[in-house]
Amino acid sequence: MIIQTWSDIMAGKLYGIGVGPGDTGLMTLRAKEILDKCDIIGYPVKNLGEGSVALDIIKPAVDISGKEIVEFLFSMNPDDSVREKCRAEAMDRMCGLLDQGKDIAMVTLGDVGVYSTYMYIDGAIKARGYETEVVPGIPSFCHGAAVAGLPLMIGNEGLAVVPVAKENSKLLDSALENFDNVVVMKAFKSIGMIADLMASKGIDISCATVISNVGMEGEYVGPMVVDREYGYFTTVLIKKKVN
Repeated sequence: MIIQTWSDIMAGKLYGIGVGPGDTGLMTLRAKEILDKCDIIGYPVKNLGEGSVALDIIKPAVDISGKEIVEFLFSMNPDDSVREKCRAEAMDRMCGLLDQGKDIAMVTLGDVGVYSTYMYIDGAIKARGYETEVVPGIPSFCHGAAVAGLPLMIGNEGLAVVPVAKENSKLLDSALENFDNVVVMKAFKSIGMIADLMASKGIDISCATVISNVGMEGEYVGPMVVDREYGYFTTVLIKKKVN
């Protein structure tokens, strides 16, 4: 009789999977391959039980019926200590599952390297001695630019990708001053502020294209209309030059 001990079990591997901007058809073959083979599909949430758009994206292409589906809480509390404690607890939970020899695929919208919760933990999990892998996906602004038929940059033009918030207006101001093309992410509550900043720099509002809920219900890709309501996943592409 062979007795298996915990030391005989090889630890699982953690994958950060970018599943694309919303359309299941834009998920990569590599992402599907890993999702098909992993024991656990995880997803980050700000509040327990709120569900996951990233999980919904993969369902038409991946059979999840025999998999363990796990939500990992990542608080957005403004207190740094609260966020760090929550993150540490999520990582402890992940490591416990990895120690059971289970592979975990952590799904995230768009590309893993673009404002993704996963990248807060990849290095820390690796530092604990576990194997990790990052699988890129198509970012929403790339998809939106393609739908709009616009190049993100062409020739020798530059591109800046910035988040927008009241405390980041200086960052956007600098980007508009120094780059031919600017992608403004997390913009759904800040359209008016973006329009005002563009006007202050003599940039016509027609230079802006709004990319909202691309690949999802309520998709809008078109001119910036200041008094229009946009979805949560809203990005603005500003092109100072007409190509």
